[in-house]
Amino acid sequence: MKDKHSQLRGDEMSLKEFILKTQSWIKYLFSKWYIWMIAGLMGGITGFLYAKYRTIEYTATTTFVLETGESAGGGLGQMAGLAALAGIDLGGSGGGIFQGDNLFELYKSRKMIEAVLLHKSSSDSSLTLMDRYISMEKLEDKWKAKKPELIQLDFSKKTPANLQRDRDSILQAVVKDINKNNLTVGKLDKKSGLIKVDVKSTDELFSKEFNEALVAQVNEFYIKTKTKKSLDNIHILQRKTDSVRAVMNGNISAAAVVVDATPNLNPTRQAQRLVPTQRSQFSAETNRAILGQLVQNLEMSKMALMKEAPLIEKVDEPVLPLSDDKIGKLKTAILVATLFGFFAVFGLILRKVYINVIRS
Repeated sequence: MKDKHSQLRGDEMSLKEFILKTQSWIKYLFSKWYIWMIAGLMGGITGFLYAKYRTIEYTATTTFVLETGESAGGGLGQMAGLAALAGIDLGGSGGGIFQGDNLFELYKSRKMIEAVLLHKSSSDSSLTLMDRYISMEKLEDKWKAKKPELIQLDFSKKTPANLQRDRDSILQAVVKDINKNNLTVGKLDKKSGLIKVDVKSTDELFSKEFNEALVAQVNEFYIKTKTKKSLDNIHILQRKTDSVRAVMNGNISAAAVVVDATPNLNPTRQAQRLVPTQRSQFSAETNRAILGQLVQNLEMSKMALMKEAPLIEKVDEPVLPLSDDKIGKLKTAILVATLFGFFAVFGLILRKVYINVIRS
């Protein structure tokens, strides 16, 4: 019973000590109010100035849905034999060229980005997008210090031989920087089939115009490449069809010319009319049969092209004003002030603990 009373008394003392120590710490921290108040004030000023003078970045976003065309290989069946004899491949156009991540890599390719950089700015035809990029990144200031002759470079015109290497080097560096810091390509989300292209920069017009030009450039290249094989087949078939039709028409005309050339032919000389006429008629019939097959193949190739052509439909495109990452001055000032104040209090606590340890 006595032990239990002693334990209860010890617990009461411990609680009392805890309360007294807590009061002591609170009194200590409030006695140093000017320190964490100064820290909070400095944090508020720092946050305000950061929000006011930080560089704002603008993001242009395009989202679109891509539906790849159907493969035409299975639909040509019986007509493929004659087409193969004519040296024509009526098979599909290679549907897997830009499947999946390959399309995303096409957006990031050097060829596509360089082509877009050399486009004229839609808001100022005297400038290219490369000119806007140079102005945005203040590259001319860097060139003045290292190689002043680079300032004379005009990327929209033919480059002098002595500057060609520098021009290519600059373009390669810009492409790498855009891929690293400005361009993001991917799906809108994991479950969605929408493709999203983001261009982020400190120049609002550059973000918008580069985004629009890149999407147009890549989609045009994609469609052209996707349907190139079928278009080539159609052109070959069209030429062969026109050629056979011309030969057939010539045979028909030749038969008529023979008849006209012998209007009052002696019955004993029928061979002079009959042989050339039958030869022309036989050749015309043969070419008509070939022409029928070629026309059939040509129409099926045109249908295949229509099925293979991919559908690209924009869902959203950049519109001014673009979204930006601007942050409120007051909100940032309060947040940074709170953070500075917290670190000041934490520092005071560490100092107090250190002093107590040294004294003990």
